[in-house]
Amino acid sequence: MAHHNNLRPLPPAALFEIEKGDQFIPAPEIVEWAMATFVIDGAPLHNPEHGHLEMANIGALWTNVANSKNGRMIVGQCETGDPMAMGKWAKAKARIQVEQWFGSLPDFILTFDAAYCEQCSDIEFCALVEHELLHAAQDRDIYGAPKFSASTGLPVWCIRGHDVQEFTSIVRRYGADAAHVREFVDAANQRPEIGHANIAHACGVCLSKAA
Repeated sequence: MAHHNNLRPLPPAALFEIEKGDQFIPAPEIVEWAMATFVIDGAPLHNPEHGHLEMANIGALWTNVANSKNGRMIVGQCETGDPMAMGKWAKAKARIQVEQWFGSLPDFILTFDAAYCEQCSDIEFCALVEHELLHAAQDRDIYGAPKFSASTGLPVWCIRGHDVQEFTSIVRRYGADAAHVREFVDAANQRPEIGHANIAHACGVCLSKAA
């Protein structure tokens, strides 16, 4: 990443002005940087797992709104671009807001915590952005092939959950500490507490796939 055009984007100073309150600021510079760094052929940290994203319309946001779940900080999030708000007015309001931010409804919206992104290391920032990109997936048909819309011919997009393949990609590229999955890796290196054969019978995802 020595090339000066590849310097990682930093959140705007306005996000740290307390008197301005809660903010979400469009960050096209994150998308440009992510495409140039990870997605396009010849990118310095190219990952072929992101190939489908060359066809995607991605929007990104910086925010100063702290977010947590079960006591853990959330510093990045990937969502579909079309808001999932309940109720007709709530959905319409959310859509109008998204269109004001991005000019249209993107396929995916990536949101990043400005306070974290300002102080984290370069490698942590790369791992975070790439982690969110790995959630931005092209759907698959019943045969496992990439899915396209019959009417438009465009890719059908979906959010990919936290699967082992995604963890493997990030850990392989950045190491467990930068990917913040040290516990996951340590656990993988331990002798299983439960015999392998029993796991599928206790996992809801495996049970639903077997049904």
